[in-house]
Amino acid sequence: MPVSGARQFLILHGWGGSGPDHWQSWLASRLRAAGEAVRFPTLPNPDEPRLEEWLAVMRHELASMSGSRIVVCHSLAVLLWLHHARQPDAAAVDRLLLVAPPGSAVNNPQVETFFPAPRDPLALHRTAPEIELVCSAADPFCPERADRYYGEPLGVQTLLYPSEAGHINVASGYGPWPWVESWCQRQHITVEAADRFP
Repeated sequence: MPVSGARQFLILHGWGGSGPDHWQSWLASRLRAAGEAVRFPTLPNPDEPRLEEWLAVMRHELASMSGSRIVVCHSLAVLLWLHHARQPDAAAVDRLLLVAPPGSAVNNPQVETFFPAPRDPLALHRTAPEIELVCSAADPFCPERADRYYGEPLGVQTLLYPSEAGHINVASGYGPWPWVESWCQRQHITVEAADRFP
């Protein structure tokens, strides 16, 4: 059973959701099996998401959490968090992991409310004292390369995976992903201390 008030995890999926074979689903299962408190909501209309609807659900989830709060975002959920950070009453968390954000080259009316993505380092760093970005050198959803397009202007620690990691999703082999489980379970982490590749 989870220890009430100890720490809680919020896992936020991207466009289209995370199916049963996705690393986020795997991570939620692994953390729960370890006795952790995990929230993994299905965000509204995942195939045709609206920013305000997703923000409302995320704010509700954050307000319902207690103790140490750890958030893991994949893909479009990274942009969700960047928009959240710009809100004057944005809730802060203890640790934040941002994985494979899509770039401005994603030009689709189904996700247009999430673009342009805010790249405001002061706002972002107000939402968490520990932030890490994980991306690959060849993400088809971010041809600008997320380490350059997001990591550098936002001033966040970045872990760059090789090109074959793609969008860090099921299509590129990320069902089980031991690194992310390790990141979640550690009290503190640095790039130097991490296993650098899957």
